[in-house]
Amino acid sequence: MSETAEKLKLELSQLSAKERAEIAYFLIHSLDEDIDDNLETAWDNELTERLEDINRKTAIGEASSQVFSELREKYL
Repeated sequence: MSETAEKLKLELSQLSAKERAEIAYFLIHSLDEDIDDNLETAWDNELTERLEDINRKTAIGEASSQVFSELREKYL
């Protein structure tokens, strides 16, 4: 990481949580400028289909406790 980025990290860490959240929001959305509009439409369609599966009770899933347990085992 560049020296400038390291300085920014240090300064940003001293901001309030709300200020850091606003900056994080700005940074995340600044990355979206290069994303194809078709990608957003595809994600909207995917999410709509998944919600419909949940509402029809045809979605196959795992209990959150199981998922979190597996993640803890893998990463902790």
